[in-house]
Amino acid sequence: MKRIVVLLVLMSMNYLHAQEDTYPEETVVAFFNAFHQQDTLALKELVYDTIKMQSVQAKPDGTVKISTSGFNAFLKSIASIPQGVNFEERILDYQVRLDGLMANVWTPYEFYINGEMSHCGVNSFQLIWVDKHWKVFYIVDTRKSESCE
Repeated sequence: MKRIVVLLVLMSMNYLHAQEDTYPEETVVAFFNAFHQQDTLALKELVYDTIKMQSVQAKPDGTVKISTSGFNAFLKSIASIPQGVNFEERILDYQVRLDGLMANVWTPYEFYINGEMSHCGVNSFQLIWVDKHWKVFYIVDTRKSESCE
């Protein structure tokens, strides 16, 4: 019985050590690097195969709208941005919460098109630890065109 307990402790220490070598925010940084480079292949490598994407927006009448988009549609929209259009999502902070196999990375941002602010908000990335990597399985963001101080 003692051998089993010792084995389980050693296995859990090895599991925790493996996760120490990579951090969830590194996956999010890589996501934005690929996004800015319009590298759809790299983006696919960073996400879980059943990723879900949503946006939360306040409509002019004050009601809240939640929209869902497919990841393939997102990839097509990124790939179709013309060469002459300069876009940048500036991440203002990375706030990480971690619990074993799951992590949340909260990233306030400002989005610029050709040097002019388009909108701002917050991204919430949900990640899962799978195959010795953090993979994004859910992204939800807010988008505001006003009050972007």
